[in-house]
Amino acid sequence: MDQSSRLEIARAAGAWYCARTQPKHEHIAARNLRGRLGVEVFNPRLRVERATRRGPVRSIEALFPCYVFVRCDLAECADAIRYTYGVSNLVHFGPKVPPVPDDVIEQLRQCFESEEPIDVEDRLIPGSPVTVAEGPFLGSQGVIIRLLPARQRVQILLDFLGQTTVAEVDRRSLSLADRSMADLLPELATTRDLSLASVV
Repeated sequence: MDQSSRLEIARAAGAWYCARTQPKHEHIAARNLRGRLGVEVFNPRLRVERATRRGPVRSIEALFPCYVFVRCDLAECADAIRYTYGVSNLVHFGPKVPPVPDDVIEQLRQCFESEEPIDVEDRLIPGSPVTVAEGPFLGSQGVIIRLLPARQRVQILLDFLGQTTVAEVDRRSLSLADRSMADLLPELATTRDLSLASVV
């Protein structure tokens, strides 16, 4: 089915709206909206590997934390959506609940072609601020100065015991400091040859 056909079907089924969820409840809200109300829900997710004290851990995170997209006839479904478990409210400005343009959802769906989360790996490059999640430098923050790909190790510059030190650590023990899901959008766009600048 081509894009124009999908947009025509979307318009016939109602408009897209953005629902705010309770923290970490995006998947619960999405499941309840589908199962109890029978509305279409779009909840793009990422499978991310992060370094922790126990070693690398893979987790599934929402691309838009605390938000899911719902397609419906708002006049019929607004109250039912608001009272669905996992949902806090519909995104609104005063009394108005603005629709999300169909082409925005369509662009996102070209990246997320199925309900399966997209695998995303943190990209470590020289100059990236990082946090050490295991080993003798646990909890230390530093900056990557050199990658050693043959040995899967990284040299970082960090402040340790009041002194600036160059340390070599396993790249799997690092996580990018303060990396949010929004920061990953450019990488997803590059991966799928799609610019998402208009939807962020």
